[in-house]
Amino acid sequence: MTRSESRGALRSVSRDWVLRRRLAVQRLASAPLPRPADVVRLLTCVQSQDAPLAAHSLAMRSRTTTYAGVLAAQASGAFLRTHIMRPTWHHVAPEDLRWIQALTGGKVESSDAARQRQLGITSDVIERGIDLLRELLAGGRAMTRKELGPIFAERGLPGPGEAMAHQLICAEVRAVICSGPPRGTEHTYVLVDDVVPAAPSDGWSREQSAVELTARFYAGHGPASERDLQRWSGLTLTEIRTATAELTTSPSLRSSHPLKAVECAGETLWFDPARSARTTREHTAYLLSTFDEAALTYPSTGFPRRNHDADRTRLVSEAGGGVVVLDGRDIGTFKRRVEGKRVVVTVRPEVDLTHRERDGVEQAAAFLADFHELPLELVLL
Repeated sequence: MTRSESRGALRSVSRDWVLRRRLAVQRLASAPLPRPADVVRLLTCVQSQDAPLAAHSLAMRSRTTTYAGVLAAQASGAFLRTHIMRPTWHHVAPEDLRWIQALTGGKVESSDAARQRQLGITSDVIERGIDLLRELLAGGRAMTRKELGPIFAERGLPGPGEAMAHQLICAEVRAVICSGPPRGTEHTYVLVDDVVPAAPSDGWSREQSAVELTARFYAGHGPASERDLQRWSGLTLTEIRTATAELTTSPSLRSSHPLKAVECAGETLWFDPARSARTTREHTAYLLSTFDEAALTYPSTGFPRRNHDADRTRLVSEAGGGVVVLDGRDIGTFKRRVEGKRVVVTVRPEVDLTHRERDGVEQAAAFLADFHELPLELVLL
């Protein structure tokens, strides 16, 4: 199937069909994957600036269901946390870091150029900062941003604060540094060359990398549109359309079948038919972080809101909360706070809930509390 085929040639499906398939493919409504790293490999890059709830997203999809367990997997190097693909944190498998950075890092860095100029970060500053990082982190040493800041300042480079953060992002997208073992919940940095072995994918051409990233996205996030992929990856629509056209006639490295497409709400959505989409876990409700891959990826064909008139200006913040999905519908928002020896989950439904629906929300909140291995205090407003 190619883009030249008429829209009428596509099978038309309902939004519910699309949502059910996504929930199953992403292992929210099907058998959990064995390890958090398996989830990262399925989704390729998992947005993770809200680190605790990003770990919760991995726990919902794997058999490692506690925050401590997910952090232990990250500390082992099974997956990394770094700025990749867009100018924000993501989890990524070690073997995928270099080729994805080579494909997308240039655009991430150029998108930050204006702010770098405002902060006085010149190309010379960036190169000196990278040289210093190679010196400080040599031999497998891991350091936190707090530890790096004063040394940067001593060497005449922008020290603690926003300017140093932008220098670190440049070093990340150039695949010089990435996350090291967490110290509790504090982030560390290590040299990529110390923790990521060389791989054949390091030498892929841009075209080959674009095809692989396109295949990975549709396999882990499909059914999805080309514009969903553009927002997620930063690739151009031309690159995406070229890669998608190739994948409609040829399988990818990880799939035995070419892509297929369906039509939903006037959009063409692509998916990997080799991915099982059978629902085997029935959950009434999910508490999905604002940045969860199932919640953030689909501006046009995501979970429909049951109350379109509700004001969310104050309710969905950049961290610590997200949306409540109930029977495939977005019915409100939640916030999570860890207070001493308890987890307080505050749910703001935007519609009236039945007893069954309240039970589903309570079960989702209980999973979040169990993830933190603390008692739950649920506040339903």
